[in-house]
Amino acid sequence: MAIFQWKGKNRYGDVVKGERMANTREEVVATLQKEQITIISVAARRGGFSIPFLKREKVKLKELSVLSRQLSVLIDAELPLIQSLSLLADQSKNQYFRRVLTEVKEDVEAGSTLHQALRKHPKVFDDLFCNMIASGEQSGSLDVMLRRLAEYIEKIVKLRSQIRQAMIYPSAIVSFAIIVAFFLLWKVIPVFAGIFIELGAELPTLTALIINLSNFIQKYVLVIFGVVIVGIAVFRTWKKTPQGRWVWDRFLLRLPVLGNLIQKIAVSRMTRTLSTLISGGVPMLEALKITSTTTGNALIEKQILDSRQLVSEGKTLHDAFQEAGTFPLMMIQMVNVGEATGTLDEMLTKLANFYDDEVEAAVAAFLSILEPILMIFVGGLVGGLVISMYLPIFSLMQKF
Repeated sequence: MAIFQWKGKNRYGDVVKGERMANTREEVVATLQKEQITIISVAARRGGFSIPFLKREKVKLKELSVLSRQLSVLIDAELPLIQSLSLLADQSKNQYFRRVLTEVKEDVEAGSTLHQALRKHPKVFDDLFCNMIASGEQSGSLDVMLRRLAEYIEKIVKLRSQIRQAMIYPSAIVSFAIIVAFFLLWKVIPVFAGIFIELGAELPTLTALIINLSNFIQKYVLVIFGVVIVGIAVFRTWKKTPQGRWVWDRFLLRLPVLGNLIQKIAVSRMTRTLSTLISGGVPMLEALKITSTTTGNALIEKQILDSRQLVSEGKTLHDAFQEAGTFPLMMIQMVNVGEATGTLDEMLTKLANFYDDEVEAAVAAFLSILEPILMIFVGGLVGGLVISMYLPIFSLMQKF
């Protein structure tokens, strides 16, 4: 299939343009005419130079959120689904996302339901998204489900930004300190070492140790870079294995302050996802299965799946949570109240909002504790190198 660029006027007389995927120009013309667009021009897009592995085949959560909200508005305005999808595809700046939406529209035109068409693109639309769409189509409330999806994705985006806020600052400081220390050992300290040797200065133990480390880095700098790169690649590969993911996630949960933050993030994701699915009419067992994949932690994922097994055996959800995992007591009590009053989705939403606030407070506490630790680390690392170079100078001054 080729990509055709088109320009025309809609039924209101406005000039519109976009791109379509089709086998022939005539196919594009026929499709546009069905959508009541008066064609001005249609031409195949010229191919440009591109490197396959550098192609951006990714859709951001923010783009999914915008799609959900806009599609909800268009459907609520009683615009046909095919025309709505066509409009959203044309206005998408992400070429990959535009291609996906065009294929979804074509599948719907061919008689497929929307959720069936979306399931053909699992890299973009996950099980949660597809199940919510399926529920909306079956209940005749697709616009409502899309609005709920948009709100859910927006909350997840906000939560992720809070996590980045907690990690970017310390990562940047530590990385900068290590780079500065490496540069000093590689380029600066050898100059001081040469001066000390010429003057015949007596080297203290710390200085001799730093100079030996500097000599090692100078001699094996390429090997060190290679080992670091291979080490990172091996670690990332190991972390993707079931055993590696289990060990790493368990280690993170056991960290003093960070572990508490990670647990709150996981519980926030879990309760919000489960609330969204239940309110959308997705069966409990299916909702728990989907929820387990969104927590981001292997241990909590297993606890949710264990709870799902207990629910399938006839236990209530709060009993299953209490028996299968180490979930917070408040969460179990709120789920119990929700089940007793028939407002489980509302209780889970309140829990999610509560844990969102808890995550925000935990991030602030984490950063306040981390700042002095980072200052001590950076000062000790860089300051230790500088002091080690001044110690021989003091001994030389005493001789003269």
